[in-house]
Amino acid sequence: MNDWRAGEVRSLSVDQLGQYYRRYRLPDPEAEAAMAVSLGRFGQQTPVVVCLREETYEVLDGFKRLAAAGTLGLKTVAARLLEADERLAKAAILGLNQAGRRAHEWEEAWIVHALVREDGLTQDEVAELLCRHKSWVCRRLALVEKLGESARADLRLGLLSVTAARSLVRLPAGNQTEVLATRHRESLTAAELDGVVDLLLAAQGQTQQETGWAYDPRLSPAGNRVARRLADVLEGLGRMETWLKSQGRAGLTPCDRSVLTPGFDRLARDAQSVAVLAQDLVGELDNHDRVQTQ
Repeated sequence: MNDWRAGEVRSLSVDQLGQYYRRYRLPDPEAEAAMAVSLGRFGQQTPVVVCLREETYEVLDGFKRLAAAGTLGLKTVAARLLEADERLAKAAILGLNQAGRRAHEWEEAWIVHALVREDGLTQDEVAELLCRHKSWVCRRLALVEKLGESARADLRLGLLSVTAARSLVRLPAGNQTEVLATRHRESLTAAELDGVVDLLLAAQGQTQQETGWAYDPRLSPAGNRVARRLADVLEGLGRMETWLKSQGRAGLTPCDRSVLTPGFDRLARDAQSVAVLAQDLVGELDNHDRVQTQ
């Protein structure tokens, strides 16, 4: 169909249509069943929207209509052609759903994640492409990256509800697999799963209060190791600063002073060196952020 112009509606065989982009939509069996009833009673009222990818017409909008057509045994469906590259195709999935059932935040998150991690766009570029604020993009990206891979797969397949997924992202990724396995094994409801998460977070909170450090799901494993060291150092410095500012030093004996002097001498020297290096890193990070936003 080399003469098929963008915007035109034509009849396509159901077998011709690819569903690569369905990965960005949540399964909705009830809506598909309702669509089958509507399609059987009133016929197809709105064409599916497709784009051409490697000689295949990939559906961007109309997955429920396509599923209903399959249920009813229809051989063809009406389709409208949209010219779009990979990035615009993903953006179109969100834009085309503004009129009907709006994309769920998880669907938005998957598209943002794909644009950033697969297509290499910056968060600013994604915000401009989707006509959203950068903070909206950042929240959606974090939503996907806080959910473990096994949970993502279950959510895509409809084996995990949106409510349950929202509970799981409250946990560090390392704890999600075990909790997810427990949910499947014990057939926990979403409310029961939320209760399990509450218990785990309470236990972790107690441990983190004792260590002065809290796991941050936004950080990589290396980033969390640095954050933990930083928390330990800052806690120690805070205590030392309080002691040095107080009158506690007056209680040191002459013997204490002679023994502790080399340690305090090293503290003064190393603290000054660390301060210079930390300030240098802060400047480097600030410059990196400015480049990313340009």
